[in-house]
Amino acid sequence: MFDLTFFQLCLTILAALLIGFSKTGVPSAGIFFVVILAAIFPAKESVGILLPMLIVADIVAVTYYRKTVIWRYLVKLIPWVFSGIIIGFFVLRSITDDELSLLLGIIILGLIFLHISKSKLESWLQSNFTESSVFLNLLGILAGFTTMVGNAAGAIMSIYLLTKGLKKNEFIGTGAWFFISVNVIKIPFFVSIGLITPATLIFNAWMIPAILIGTWLGIKFLPRIPQKHFQIIILALSAIGGVKLIWDGVVYLMK
Repeated sequence: MFDLTFFQLCLTILAALLIGFSKTGVPSAGIFFVVILAAIFPAKESVGILLPMLIVADIVAVTYYRKTVIWRYLVKLIPWVFSGIIIGFFVLRSITDDELSLLLGIIILGLIFLHISKSKLESWLQSNFTESSVFLNLLGILAGFTTMVGNAAGAIMSIYLLTKGLKKNEFIGTGAWFFISVNVIKIPFFVSIGLITPATLIFNAWMIPAILIGTWLGIKFLPRIPQKHFQIIILALSAIGGVKLIWDGVVYLMK
């Protein structure tokens, strides 16, 4: 399972760095490390390998940004996110690797589309529609579902937090507490279907130094980094990865 080539190992370390960096610096990097791990490991196994790595970075993020969380925005989402997690669990339990590869590719491209439509979304966020409980509840369900099947709820939570007009540190701090909460909830589900095992946890432990370096880089460079150019690179590479995942899934289903 972990017989990686040198190139694959380097990519995995890069993914670990991006995990830490995204949690404390640039959230848009989150799409890219999902793509990297799904390209190296079978799609379902990549989801289980990724979760403990995310939790390590989440711990650093909530510790550093503990004073910037806005709790009332998270409490409203809890029942809807949990509903999405339950739906995602049953999908993840029954889906094959190739089907999940196709689903992840579609989700990733969908999230990229949402991200690059941010300017339009920001104008929509002033409308009564996006302030409605139906819209916000739907975002909660989607966030729960996408975090369960692919650890890929970052873009959806970004849209939700955009509606609240949070400052940069409040945005990251509130998001950090959301993700550590849902990621811990997901642990027993992943263990029950064999996606987290002693072998995967040992592998995760080897990645902790890279994750911590990534969180340090995020904290250091958040005030200075030109996010626009960085996001263009990340989104372009993620789009390529998403297309590859869809291609792999379609090729398998056509056999």
